[in-house]
Amino acid sequence: MLTIRAALAQLGRPLPAFDLALRRYWEQQHPGESLEEYLRRGGLVGRFGKAMPQQMQAALADVAQALLLPGSVGSAVGSVAGSLTRALRERRQTVRALSGCARLADLLEAEPDLEALSFYPHLLAWELAQLPADKRVTPVILLDTFEDVGDRTHRDLERLIQRVVWLMPNAFFIVTGRSRLQWAEPALQGRLDYTGPAAWPGLAASAVVPNARTAATGAARIDGRQVLVGDFSPEDCDDYLARRLAREGQPLINAEIRQVITDRSHGLPLYLDLSVMRFLETRRTGREPVPADFDHDFGALIARTLSDLTPEERHVLRSVALLDAFDLALATRAAGMLHEASAMRLIERPFVRENAFGLWPYHLHGLIRSTVRNADDQADDRWSPRDWHQAAERALAALGEQWTTDTGRNRMLLVSCLRQGLLLARDFRLGLGWLAEAGWSYVSDSVWEPLAPPTRPESASTLETAADALVELLSTLARRQHEHREHTAARLAAVAGTGLLPTDLHEMAIYYLAKAQRDLGRTEESRRGMEQVIAGGGRMAPAAERGLAHLSPLLGDFPTAIEAAQTLGWEGRHQRVLGEVWWVQGEMARAAAAYQAARIEAEQHSIAGEAATSQSMRALALAFIHPDEADELELAEQLLSRVNIRASRINAEIAALVRDAGTSGDLEDRAAHLRTEISVSGLASVETTLELAMCFHHAVLDAHAELEASISRLRELTQSGNYTYYVDIAHFMADRSLGGASAARWLDGEQPPRSRWRTLVTERREYLGNAR
Repeated sequence: MLTIRAALAQLGRPLPAFDLALRRYWEQQHPGESLEEYLRRGGLVGRFGKAMPQQMQAALADVAQALLLPGSVGSAVGSVAGSLTRALRERRQTVRALSGCARLADLLEAEPDLEALSFYPHLLAWELAQLPADKRVTPVILLDTFEDVGDRTHRDLERLIQRVVWLMPNAFFIVTGRSRLQWAEPALQGRLDYTGPAAWPGLAASAVVPNARTAATGAARIDGRQVLVGDFSPEDCDDYLARRLAREGQPLINAEIRQVITDRSHGLPLYLDLSVMRFLETRRTGREPVPADFDHDFGALIARTLSDLTPEERHVLRSVALLDAFDLALATRAAGMLHEASAMRLIERPFVRENAFGLWPYHLHGLIRSTVRNADDQADDRWSPRDWHQAAERALAALGEQWTTDTGRNRMLLVSCLRQGLLLARDFRLGLGWLAEAGWSYVSDSVWEPLAPPTRPESASTLETAADALVELLSTLARRQHEHREHTAARLAAVAGTGLLPTDLHEMAIYYLAKAQRDLGRTEESRRGMEQVIAGGGRMAPAAERGLAHLSPLLGDFPTAIEAAQTLGWEGRHQRVLGEVWWVQGEMARAAAAYQAARIEAEQHSIAGEAATSQSMRALALAFIHPDEADELELAEQLLSRVNIRASRINAEIAALVRDAGTSGDLEDRAAHLRTEISVSGLASVETTLELAMCFHHAVLDAHAELEASISRLRELTQSGNYTYYVDIAHFMADRSLGGASAARWLDGEQPPRSRWRTLVTERREYLGNAR
C-alpha cells in the first residue's frame, strides 16, 4: 500500500481519506519510527520522490483545520481521526468533501491492524475517482512472481492481496507467476473473499487450456484475460494433462502417469505435448500405457532446442549442461573458447534462466539440461564420450580457477565450487586436483553447509575412486550434524578403509572417525585413532593432539589435561581445553575467561565454527554465576546461527536451562525435548552435561527425589568410565557424601571443587530469594 501511495505522490495532491487512515495505521503499528525514514530505507523515496510524507501531513492539517481543532490537537492523528469520525456520523457540513466516502468512518473506527489495512484500497479507489477529469489517472500495478505470496493451502497473504485488487476497480493490475490465478473457481469459496466466474468472468477457464509457448512462433495464446507464458507449475501441468485428453469429461491419462510426466517435465509445455503423443502412440499399439513408459527423455527436445543455434552456441550449450549454474567466464572456459560472444548469445535463449542474486547468475532449464546430457543425441555434431570427458575436465579446471584466484575467503564461492566440482570429478572419474585443498578449506571453518551431490544408484554406490571417497568424506562430515554418531562412524570407517584418499585426507577421515568414537563413548578406539594421526605428523596432528587432551578430562585426569594444554597452542585450541577443565572444577569465572580467549583467537583466524563453540561454552559457564545476564547467550545464539554444529547448539540450550535453574515452569519439558534430540544424534558427552544441569536445578530447589533420579541417570550414562566425576559433582552440589574418595584427579584435591559447586547452589538460592 505504501508503494502504491508513493507512486501516486506524483499527482501532487493529498488524498485525505486514504492518507489519514494510513497515517493512523502507521503510528499504531510503527510507534516512534519516521515514515519518511522508512521510505528512504526501502528505496521508495529515490523512486518516487519525497512528496508523500508532506502530502500526508498536509491532509492531516487540512482535516484538522476543517474541524476547527486547536494546533496541539490537530497534529495528533488519533484525535483528528476521532473527531472526523464523529463529524461524519453527525453529517456536519464542514466535512462534506469526505462524506461521499461511505466506508471512511467505519475504517477509522476499526482497529488499525493488517486486516483493516487490507480494506484501505477502497479509500484509495474513492480518492482516485474524485480527481478532476483532466487529472484522472489509471494506476498500472504489477504483482510479479505471484507464487511467492504463499502456497495454495493456506492463502492468507493471497486473500489480503486479492482484496487490494477487488477494492480498486479503477486500477489496472498485472499479475504474473508460474501458476494461473484460480480466483474464478467456485471451489475456493470460503478460502478467499471473492471467488467464482461471476466475480471474475475474465479469469474463468474455458474448455481449452492455452499453450504456454508455441514451437513455431514463440507467441502466447490468450484465454480471457489470462496469458500463460513459460513453464507451468506442477498443478497446471496436471491440469493441462487432465484436460488435453479426455473422454466423457474424464481424463484419459490417469493420475499416476500424470504425476510421472509432471515430475519429468520441469513445467516445460513441449515435454507435456511430447508425452501426450507418446501416450497416444502406445495406445495405438493396443497396450495400455503405464507410468514407466514416461520415465523417458525425448530426443526431439534436443533437436528442437538445437535447431536454431549456431555450432558455437551448441558447443557452449553442451558444455554448460555439465554445470548447475554458470556465468559468462565459466561457460566460456568450460567450452574451451577464447571469446565470450557465443556464451553471450546463448544466455539470451529462453531455456537459459537467470537469477540475478545467484553467485553464478545463469542456469539451464532443468529438463533441457537433463535431456542434453542423457537423451539419445542424433545431431550431426553430437559428442562422443571422450568429448564429454574433456568438457568435464575443462569445467572442473574452470571452477578451480575461480576458487583459487579468490583472495577474499569467499565461503559461498568455496562451497559452490565444491558442490559442482565434486559432482564432475565423481561422475567422470577425474583426479582431485584443487578439490583436495578446497576440501581442507571447507573443513577448517567448521560451518558444515550441505555438500552432498545427488545420491548415486545402489548399483553404483561403492567407492571406486579418490573423488568418490572425497565426496563421501565431506558429505559425511556435513551430515553428522543431522544424524546419529553411530552412522557417522560407520561411514567414516568405510571411507578410511578404502585407502583411496591421499595421506592427508586419509588422516582427516581417521581424525573425525576418532571424534565420532569419542562422542559415542568409545574412548580407547578414539585414543588409538588420535595417536595414529599424531604419528603421521600431518595437517591434522595438532587437532589430534587436542583430541587426546580432550580424552584426559573424560576419565577425570585433570592435571594431565592442563599439562597437555600448555603444548597445544592455537592450532590445538589450547584455551578451550583449559576452559573445559576449569568449569568442571567449579571455577566458572576462570573457565569463562578461557572460553572468551578461545573465541577471540578463533575470530582472529576467521574460524566461525570454533568461535561459536567457544562462545556456547562460555555462556554455559557464566549461566551458573550470572543468570541475569543474557548477552553472552544471545551472542552464542547469534554465532551459532551462521554455522551448523549440533553439539554446540545443544550446549547453548543447556546454558539456557542452567540460567533458569531453580525456577518453576517448563524446565523439565525442555530437558525432555533435549534428551530426545541427543538420543537421535548419539552425542553421549552432551547428554551427561544435560543431566548435570538438571542436578543443579534440583539441588537449588532441594528436590531430593528428582535429584536422586538425575543422579541415577548420570550413573547409567557414565558406566563406560567416561565422565564418572559428574556423579561426584552432583553430590557436591547437594552437599552429599560420596561414600568414599573421588576417583577423579582434581587439580587441588576434592574439597575445593566440592565447596565451589556447593557455593554455586547456595548463591543461586540467594539470588532467587532476592528476586522474589
